[in-house]
Amino acid sequence: MASFPRFRFLAIAVIFHFAYIFSIFDIYFVSPIVSGMRLFAVDRPKSTPAPADRLVLFVGDGLRADKAFQFHPEPYPQTDEDLAPRPLAPYLRSKVLEKGTFGVSHTRVPTESRPGHVALIAGLYEDVSAVTTGWKMNPVNFDSVFNRSRHTWSWGSPDILPMFEHGAVPGRVDAYTYGHELEDFSQDATILDLWVFDHVKDFFAEARKNKTLADALRQDKVVFFLHLLGLDTAGHSYRPYSKEYLNNIKVVDNGVKQVAELIEDFYKDDRTAFIFTADHGMSDWGSHGDGHPNNTRTPLITWGSGIAQPELYPGEIAPGHDEYSSDWHLDHVRRHDIAQADVAALMAYLIGTEFPANSVGELPLPFIAASLKDKAQAALVNVQGILEQYRVKEEQKKNTEVRYRPFKPLSDNGLTPERRVADIQKLIDNGNFEEAIEESDALMQVGLSGMRYLQTYDWLFLRALITIGYLGWIVYALAIVIDSYVLHGQVQVSRTAAGAIIASSTLAALYASFAISKSPLTYYVYAFFPVFFWEEVFARRESLAKGRKQLFGHVKTGGGVVSLLFNSILYIGVIESMALGYIHREILTGLFVIGAFWPLTNGFSFLQQHAALSIIWFFSSLAMSSFTLLPAMKVEDVNLIMVGGALMVVIGILYLIFEDFVLNDFSRPTKPVSPRNHLSRTLVGLQIGLTVLAMIITRSSALSLQAKEGLPRGNQIMGWVVLVTSLLMPAAYRLEPNSHYMHRLLVIFLTCAPTFVILTISYEGLFYVAFWSILVSWVRLEHTTHHFFPISALKTTKGTNGSSAANSEPQDAASTPKNSFRPLTLNDARVALFFFVLLQAAFFSTGNVASISSFSLESVCRLIPIFDPFSQGAMLILKLMIPFAVVSANLGILNKRLGVAPSALFMVVMAVSDILTLYFFWVVRDEGSWLEIGSTISHFVIASLLCVFVAALEPVSAMFIAGVEVGDEFENPNRNGKHLGKP
Repeated sequence: MASFPRFRFLAIAVIFHFAYIFSIFDIYFVSPIVSGMRLFAVDRPKSTPAPADRLVLFVGDGLRADKAFQFHPEPYPQTDEDLAPRPLAPYLRSKVLEKGTFGVSHTRVPTESRPGHVALIAGLYEDVSAVTTGWKMNPVNFDSVFNRSRHTWSWGSPDILPMFEHGAVPGRVDAYTYGHELEDFSQDATILDLWVFDHVKDFFAEARKNKTLADALRQDKVVFFLHLLGLDTAGHSYRPYSKEYLNNIKVVDNGVKQVAELIEDFYKDDRTAFIFTADHGMSDWGSHGDGHPNNTRTPLITWGSGIAQPELYPGEIAPGHDEYSSDWHLDHVRRHDIAQADVAALMAYLIGTEFPANSVGELPLPFIAASLKDKAQAALVNVQGILEQYRVKEEQKKNTEVRYRPFKPLSDNGLTPERRVADIQKLIDNGNFEEAIEESDALMQVGLSGMRYLQTYDWLFLRALITIGYLGWIVYALAIVIDSYVLHGQVQVSRTAAGAIIASSTLAALYASFAISKSPLTYYVYAFFPVFFWEEVFARRESLAKGRKQLFGHVKTGGGVVSLLFNSILYIGVIESMALGYIHREILTGLFVIGAFWPLTNGFSFLQQHAALSIIWFFSSLAMSSFTLLPAMKVEDVNLIMVGGALMVVIGILYLIFEDFVLNDFSRPTKPVSPRNHLSRTLVGLQIGLTVLAMIITRSSALSLQAKEGLPRGNQIMGWVVLVTSLLMPAAYRLEPNSHYMHRLLVIFLTCAPTFVILTISYEGLFYVAFWSILVSWVRLEHTTHHFFPISALKTTKGTNGSSAANSEPQDAASTPKNSFRPLTLNDARVALFFFVLLQAAFFSTGNVASISSFSLESVCRLIPIFDPFSQGAMLILKLMIPFAVVSANLGILNKRLGVAPSALFMVVMAVSDILTLYFFWVVRDEGSWLEIGSTISHFVIASLLCVFVAALEPVSAMFIAGVEVGDEFENPNRNGKHLGKP
């Protein structure tokens, strides 16, 4: 296959997969934002004020519900009494017991700061992709409680406050933020919260002297927002069960107490409502983002004007409690759970503003102190806001559909939204308040279901279109592989006028329907690929037919058919087991244990001749199988980091000692070799030294951060120097190159070793060593098997590069002429399968299979202690990419050793891997438990990206192995009078 077509194929693969990744956001997670709605608020007589004149919202960023209410010993005990468990937030607890109403607020995925705050303040669940608009000043360009207020003052993080300041009516929201330099993961995180509390105190002290400010503060519909980031920072740095996190809860509780008492003393009118909650929780491994219950359950504590008093059940277990709250010692107080968006509706009701235009929150009636009549009226107004959104969305859908199918519950039998609202109002007028509340609740659910109906209106069509696209890609990729690497382009592509007319007509019809319905531009992209792929498949139908005969023509006997059937089922079973492996990590353990016995399938004769290699493979496989049995939640362990680094150093030293033995493919040299390549050995020694230096710096930095002494500036500078220098080391080998494949693999291994040491917090370094070992043994074992059974290396044919065709004797990779490649065989499918499994292991062996959120920021703080999500995320991605780079280099070398064309095995993997992607596409969920939603999103995106990684890694592999000589372990050849390892 010529270089341009290969590049074109890889480009198509990347573009197609990135485009189709976004399909789930056009299908499952479409933005719910619409405009043009009327606003609704509870209508009160002028003489009747709102329940509260002002509201104070405290958001403890990253605070888990259980940690807020549980009893714990004093984080920093000084006496024996401090070891006794006690509440860490006594002030907030007193409000639960004496003054207000409490419960758990359930968030949605992604459990990140922007989506959480948008739900709390706007009552809106943005589409999941909105997480990408966080972490920078990206205004909330839709309605919110802050925008409805007369004025809002806010204090806290520069990553959250500006979004609501710039998204509101100009001048309505004031934001006071600290600098990004204060978000230092290496320092005590409580300074962030103390900054907020201190500035609020200064603000009210200024108000006592500034009449203009005081007058503004004494107006109604005023909101104060305190964003408390310390808990999130402490959780990321030390995890939520650490003394730092628990102590931060104490600091927050004390600060809330001081601010609440300060505000009550300033106003002296008992007209202030207080709400304390969190935007998201925190997992045990110090992260968030996915749908794990620890990330989705946050505390909700309310008290003050307009808030209902606690419902007490002395001597009994109050309603609402379960096993989750069994250790809170609040069993006798009724617990109310709500959805996070309900908080916005509660805030709007308390200060008497309109409900935010896009709010889907349901007013939590148990939290408000009001008569049944007032509750019934408020519930009806809340419903009207939902129905108004339904009306606008329905009108938009009617205007874009040729034949609109209405939502039956709001259209059949004359039960229009207006009619149902009028019926509920009649119940209220007649004094049937409880019935009116029940009817409002039922209508609320119908309205939300109607919005859901409109949101999913195009699902069936789009899912069918995407499925046809994925199937088209799989068949198209296989057709390209067969045409290019099995038949070597001997069959001409047969394009017909009929095929072109059918394809263009289909595409024109689809595009016309999209134009009529005013569909997004992405729909046009989704429709293009299925038509393109299937038209290409039709044009290559002869290649598919002849490829089938060449690959399966030898299977003629009944035993051969049974064997082929059994192997096919086993092959598909391994791929499908990968889907289960995303949920149950032990699946990978089982695959590696089974794979350890692979050499046995080659027979006793093979084992006898290659016992040492088989044993190395066996123990490498068992070592790899252990990592998915270890917990994904990792705690920093400096000793394990040092052990992993030491093994990397040992491998480098052993190579220098036994270089001749290694470069002769682990056999003693039978011929004299040229003098040692001293520069090459010096550079290897330098790489070993960089790894040792990385160990020393990492240990010092980790211990300093653990002691909360900060990151020494010298350590940070040297860490960056070692990291960058190590990654640039391969360029130095060009001065006097050593082209032996084993030498190149060692150089790649040592190039990434310092990075893996610096960015490791636990056993990841051990995984890196085990992973490299199994890859090297895999390359050697596959080549040995190929050489041992030469029938697997079929005759070469004339390829697109002009290589000669041989139609007689089979030949192995080592004996193929230069620029000549043998055709792929069924045995090469096994190579692709092994690569696919190793690719999965590269990601999942050290991480949580449900989400990439398991990768801790702890290690990144050794280089970037200040919060910078893009830079820190880039470092984590670099760490993730290293195993992919190593596995790609090994596959590239195996490509050469087996004598197949460049890209051949990569393209086979890219073709079969989307079987997994298509499965995950169909199981994506946008409702149910947040764990299920978050997991299905992560699974689909990761499976899709793995195929993109394969496409991207092919040129990476080509770069790594450029000029590599693979040699022949049986003949120990010399080329041009020189040993392969000594140019």
